[in-house]
Amino acid sequence: MSNPIVAIVGRPNVGKSTFFNYIVGKRISIVENTPGVTRDRVYASAIWRGRNFTVIDTGGIEPETDDVILSQMREQAETAIEIADVVVFLTDVKQGVTAADKEIALMLQKTRKPIILVCNKVDDFQKYQNDVYEFYNLGIGVPISVSAANAQGIGDVLDEIYGKLPVKNEEENEESERIKVAVIGKPNVGKSSLINKILNQNKHIVSSIAGTTRDAIDSPFENEFGKYIFIDTAGIRRKSKVSESIEKFSVMRSLFAIERADVVLMMIDSLEGITDQDAKIAGEAHEAGKGIIIVVNKWDEYEKETGTMEKYKKEIYNKLAYLSYAPIIFISAKTGQRVEKLFGIINEVASENAKRIDTSTLNDVINEAIAIVQPPTDKGKRLKIYYGTQVGTKPPTFVIFVNKKELFHFSYERYIVNQFRKEFGLKGTPVRIIVREKLDKDVK
Repeated sequence: MSNPIVAIVGRPNVGKSTFFNYIVGKRISIVENTPGVTRDRVYASAIWRGRNFTVIDTGGIEPETDDVILSQMREQAETAIEIADVVVFLTDVKQGVTAADKEIALMLQKTRKPIILVCNKVDDFQKYQNDVYEFYNLGIGVPISVSAANAQGIGDVLDEIYGKLPVKNEEENEESERIKVAVIGKPNVGKSSLINKILNQNKHIVSSIAGTTRDAIDSPFENEFGKYIFIDTAGIRRKSKVSESIEKFSVMRSLFAIERADVVLMMIDSLEGITDQDAKIAGEAHEAGKGIIIVVNKWDEYEKETGTMEKYKKEIYNKLAYLSYAPIIFISAKTGQRVEKLFGIINEVASENAKRIDTSTLNDVINEAIAIVQPPTDKGKRLKIYYGTQVGTKPPTFVIFVNKKELFHFSYERYIVNQFRKEFGLKGTPVRIIVREKLDKDVK
């Protein structure tokens, strides 16, 4: 079982992104008063009353349109609805029930999925009370009045979502005890072959036809190294090649697999080398803060000479410079070469991604780093670093308090992160730094 999925749908410019950002507690979606700003689906994790779920923000649905962008947005929204467990249908009370709202309502009714009807922009209920009643005519239940911009009524919607989520079962509880490993990469790099070798059974279809694995498939697995769930994903293609709706569905599942994972195996075909698409896929895992292992497959077929492996590693780190923290392993999924060594690395990376460092030890390292390399200055003003503290894991996230945020240049942040890695390891995991300003008089 994975986290349930909640899709937010509706016409363009009804406030979906503002609503989404409030639920997930982060400003992820671009909020702009222009129809069609959210062109791609955006997803993030949310929690309410102890229940985790994934929320998808979609581009607006325009049922009848010749506009290419709006047409693509509709397709993406339909894909989100297809995989959702619960759908939140957001409408605009100030515009009233439109013909497009009626068509969307009919489309949602056909899905037979739990639908929550929400009237947004109800800044004053007394003023808009009669307008809200009009939305009963859509025939999909009682409308919930909210003002996403003012954060009014959101809790009522979340309670309704909570009540409609699929029932949590024992499998879901057991899953939390296992290390979740997503196997990602371009089509036909050997993802299914690797999982078949690990499971020692042909559970997944292995084919040389790119795109055979359409969905993300979970395989629980246990051995002397530990308990795991391996998530085999559809190969992520370039957007220009993602034309069929089934392929769009697959790409989304792959991104969800990354979101759900503790550790991501980024598979590369040794015969093809590093491509721009590899960099894009790896970037998704890096941005999601997941533990990452770079797995170079088909190494048995690669022509070698002295120093080939080190040379190949150097090439990978040159092209994927932001993944310099990720370990690299060379395998053959077909023959099983070095496959068993993966488990030790997976365990280590999962542990590092969840690592906690106590505040006093952290500040000893920060003070030592400052003593070795003085903080930068700008126009006579020197950066002061007061102290730091860890505020999160998966990935390890640190808040550093300074006198002026703009003085904390990227190069110095990279230096501090490198000192953290030198002292604490943090192998295979991204590190997040949040910089906060504090006045001298506030520093105790």
